[in-house]
Amino acid sequence: MNLPHLMSLASHLASHGFFCLRFTCKGLNIVHRIKAYKAVLNYLKTSGEYKLAGVFLGGRSMGSRAAASVMCHIEPDDADGFVRGLICISYPLHHPKQQHKLRDEDLFRIKDPVLFVSGSADEMCEKNLLEKVAQKMQAPNKIHWIEKANHSMAVKGRSTNDVFKEINTQILFWIQEITEMDKK
Repeated sequence: MNLPHLMSLASHLASHGFFCLRFTCKGLNIVHRIKAYKAVLNYLKTSGEYKLAGVFLGGRSMGSRAAASVMCHIEPDDADGFVRGLICISYPLHHPKQQHKLRDEDLFRIKDPVLFVSGSADEMCEKNLLEKVAQKMQAPNKIHWIEKANHSMAVKGRSTNDVFKEINTQILFWIQEITEMDKK
């Protein structure tokens, strides 16, 4: 939640009029993270405190995996357009050096738009594998590759702020593109 690039993204989105809620879960248990994500989503949807027309789910690494799981388990009764799309930053498609064991099953069940922002040198998301998965997905999707970035989005010879700016710009543009399509 307090990773510098997530804080930078939240600030960038807020400066363009998009409310951004960040939260974190203790531990690496994916089931616990999914439950927490569902609780936050339910709160945002039902709370009288916020008047939200819709939300984009997202996360970084395991957080994006939890968000993808929540997206594919939205009940038909809840499929009212409140969740507009999914943003996956550094989606962990596989463990390092275990490209034969993909974590792609949830991605195939998602129907709403998906944006992947991944490093072309991510040891947990080989470029050609993600591209093959994206081609098989039923959801409209886009992949933005950060050239030479690893799983942490570090790029040798490039400033962290420059990488953040590229990520932030791509995510904002994609959100604006989806929300404009929704208006038509």
